[in-house]
Amino acid sequence: MFSYKLKRFLAILVLLIWLPFYIVLVLNILAIFERPSLIIELLVYVIAGVFWALPFKALFKGIGQQKKNK
Repeated sequence: MFSYKLKRFLAILVLLIWLPFYIVLVLNILAIFERPSLIIELLVYVIAGVFWALPFKALFKGIGQQKKNK
């Protein structure tokens, strides 16, 4: 679908722009609520930590592999 260079560039953009924005967003949303117990808070952070990457799964697939020579 995308070329290797474009996928690599988009993955870098996601990691440098989207991920910090997402972290600040989640922290601000959680700051609105009263602090839950440690287990619930840990569970929320684990779920939020996995959830950010789900929309970008196809983008990150194959990025760490060497470029194939044709």
